[in-house]
Amino acid sequence: MIKAPGRTRIKICGLTRPEDVDAAVAAGADAIGFVFYPKSPRYVTPEQAAALVRRLPPFVMAVGLFVNETPARLAASLEQVPLNLLQFHGDESPTDCSRWGRPYIRAARVQPGLDLVQYAADFGGARALLLDAFVEGYGGGGHVFDWRLIPPQLDLPVILSGGLNPDNVGDAVRRVRPVAVDVSSGVEAAKGIKDHQRMADFVAAVRAADQG
Repeated sequence: MIKAPGRTRIKICGLTRPEDVDAAVAAGADAIGFVFYPKSPRYVTPEQAAALVRRLPPFVMAVGLFVNETPARLAASLEQVPLNLLQFHGDESPTDCSRWGRPYIRAARVQPGLDLVQYAADFGGARALLLDAFVEGYGGGGHVFDWRLIPPQLDLPVILSGGLNPDNVGDAVRRVRPVAVDVSSGVEAAKGIKDHQRMADFVAAVRAADQG
């Protein structure tokens, strides 16, 4: 597996409010994720996302999360929202992911029997694999998966997700050494509403783990 080069990057996902975007940036997030999946309680419309992205300072990345979106709707989102990176969480094929000419990451719902080495090979055009817990539906549901299922010989960088929070992310970084971590429900007061202190605590825990 491609290890993190020093500083673990941090993505905070599922933001819906301007004040939460500002707090995530102030806490030190490297990337902010916006959910374009209408069935999610963290869903934002392209119009809402565009307004939130305008709040991001230089060098903080805007990531758009899509789940089995139609080409027409995805194209419309890209026209309205200046996304730096696409994140695919559904049943998209490598062609579906790469057709947009944008950098992308591919989510994998990890469970015993999933061949992550082959999965990484199939999505060789991705910037990274985002590893999440397997649950019914899409997204990790706030559950941690068994990190021992991550093979050491993966050819893509790993973004670790799935049930991370300020209490366990330090251990996750020290054990897995991903290039980045991704959190949503683990820093929330309610679905789609971020807890500003928990975001700050999450970032602090990652930075402490980077030092040790």
